Amino acid sequence: MDWEEKNSEEEAEVQETGEEQEEGITPEDEIETAAEREAREKREEEERQAKARKRRLIPPFVMLFAGAVVSITMRMLHYDLQTMLIVLLCVLLGFYFVGRILQIMLDRFEQQIQDAHMEEGEVIEKEPEE
Repeated sequence: MDWEEKNSEEEAEVQETGEEQEEGITPEDEIETAAEREAREKREEEERQAKARKRRLIPPFVMLFAGAVVSITMRMLHYDLQTMLIVLLCVLLGFYFVGRILQIMLDRFEQQIQDAHMEEGEVIEKEPEE
């Protein structure tokens, strides 16, 4: 049996079963329905909110860690109580702002990543040339 006969028989079988698919299209490439899109957007929004809740804890943790380190260090160096409290207050405020800046930077980075993903997903139609 030569190649042409074998090829024509395979084509006949495919046409008979009605399973002919267009080339290059797989089930994953199918267009998502409105319900699937809404579910995906809702899931992505929940993920963003979960990340935002976690990120909200960054400034207090940075502040408390720095406060603990400074408190222990000053206690070991035998600072008097009034000086220790003043220094500790300044350190806590300073590191709260450092943590807040870190949180803002992370929020901006995430927003830039989301914007880049949105731009990738957009379809730009060209004007027909006359």
